[in-house]
Amino acid sequence: MHIVGTAGHVDHGKSTLVRALTGTDPDRLAEEKERGLTIDLGFAFCALPSGRQVSFVDVPGHIRFVKNMLAGVGAVDASLFVVAAPEGWKPQSAEHLAILELLGISHGVVVLSQIGLVDDELAELARMDIADHVEGTFLQDAPVIATDAIDGTGLDELRAALDELCAATPTASDRDRPRLWIDRSFAATGAGRIVTGTLAGGGVAAGDELATAPGGRTARIRAIQTQGAAVERIGPGHRVALNLTGVDADDLGRGIALVRPGQWHRTRSIDVELRVLDSLGSDVTRRGAYAFYLGSGEWPVRLRVLGPERIAPGETGYARLHLPVALPLVLGDRFVLRDFGRGQTIGGGTVLDPDPQLRASVATPDARPERMLAERGWVEAAQLERLTGERIQPVLGDWVAPPELLDTLLDEMRERVERAGPLGLDLAGLDERQRLAIEVLDGIVIDAGRARPADAADVLASHPVIAELAAAPFSPPEPSGVTRQELLALLGRGDLVHADGIWFANSAIEAAAERIAGLLSAQPDGVTVAEIREELGTTRKYALPLVGYLDRTGVTRRRGDLRIAGPRLPPIPG
Repeated sequence: MHIVGTAGHVDHGKSTLVRALTGTDPDRLAEEKERGLTIDLGFAFCALPSGRQVSFVDVPGHIRFVKNMLAGVGAVDASLFVVAAPEGWKPQSAEHLAILELLGISHGVVVLSQIGLVDDELAELARMDIADHVEGTFLQDAPVIATDAIDGTGLDELRAALDELCAATPTASDRDRPRLWIDRSFAATGAGRIVTGTLAGGGVAAGDELATAPGGRTARIRAIQTQGAAVERIGPGHRVALNLTGVDADDLGRGIALVRPGQWHRTRSIDVELRVLDSLGSDVTRRGAYAFYLGSGEWPVRLRVLGPERIAPGETGYARLHLPVALPLVLGDRFVLRDFGRGQTIGGGTVLDPDPQLRASVATPDARPERMLAERGWVEAAQLERLTGERIQPVLGDWVAPPELLDTLLDEMRERVERAGPLGLDLAGLDERQRLAIEVLDGIVIDAGRARPADAADVLASHPVIAELAAAPFSPPEPSGVTRQELLALLGRGDLVHADGIWFANSAIEAAAERIAGLLSAQPDGVTVAEIREELGTTRKYALPLVGYLDRTGVTRRRGDLRIAGPRLPPIPG
């Protein structure tokens, strides 16, 4: 499927041509039919001679409705550029062509319409006029097809040219990141809320949840239609109608995007590359009332030129734009900028950073994800994908970083492990990236939450304090000849247990559990602490902490004054 947008001056026959090609009148409003003037977007589709399907977005040509024109061409693949033979090139022809170029459209067919109203000489003059104006643009080598939509002249040739156009135009890429800018929203009897738009970036299916942006409301897709047919799933590059539930009409409208929840970064500040049109009569500076057009939306923005204070006509520079609402934008998005006061297109370009990190006075944006990474340092891979639209392989866990940062971290953690002493480095005091770095270091052993060089002796193995406590398992002495750091390390390894101020060897805990299991085999209804103390040959000082620990770990359970079997009690001797 390809989406082709019409373009051209008012009254040059764009809608008539679409109607002749598709059999559908794209002028759907009563006012449009009464005035014979396209005011808002129209939509139609047809099959080409090869069987390829093409959808048309018909846009208004009148200068008063450039806003609506921009809402329609933000997601088209190619252009059907219409110039009427009787009138030739006109002001809106020039502005529409400039807008298409700013949006990165690079494929098109030129139609010399209403050819039946002129003689051969005027037709040739019109062709020459078109050639002069499209020189140096993406339409320079485009075919020029003379047509008369009323009597059918040239329509077969145009269909063949459209077939070739679609064959040469790349289809929409699927990045599994769907985004649909709504261009129509309306209520359908018996169905509820319907929105339409061109699906880009990824597919959607009935039952999927999408979030509005701006707004953040969540809607569920009840049903999907494309070209009048119901489908369960649809990929990018199609005109679609979505029947949504769970969201109010006030939350949907032109300029609202539908995206997967959590998949897009939403921003109110962006750095952009801005190309100023040659035809503009003055420099672009921070002074001005600017309107920003992207997708199907229009928003007022504040502009700050980066570097010099102005961008001259015909030049390309960099700017920071401040938006009134948070939009789901990504590196590479194309936009158009217009001047509210003068009512003219001043330029457009590409989003270079949807979340600028540097002050405007020092920012030097470009389109490289590596530059964005260098300015941010460590970034989670999912967040970097939200910003760039690209899945970049993490270098450590889920993190991405410039190579020099990774090398610095690895060197730092190796040095810390080597300086940590015989007990090794306690990982509990490290952050996530530091722990991940140690895990990938060669020649490092991690044991019980501590890291040490693989060739270093394990000073905790068979530590004397373990034997000291195990010698009096149920009445252990206060540990001696051991530092608190060593005790905590042995605790982490599972060699010792600390219960209410008393240190036990782990073997004592296991032995106590087995002895209590023996008691419970004879008294399944429960045993008292006194009976446990007597069985273990210890005092209340040690019995209470020990039984409390067994309760907490599920070996025993308390029922009144008794202890009964817990889920982790060793098997009761048969």
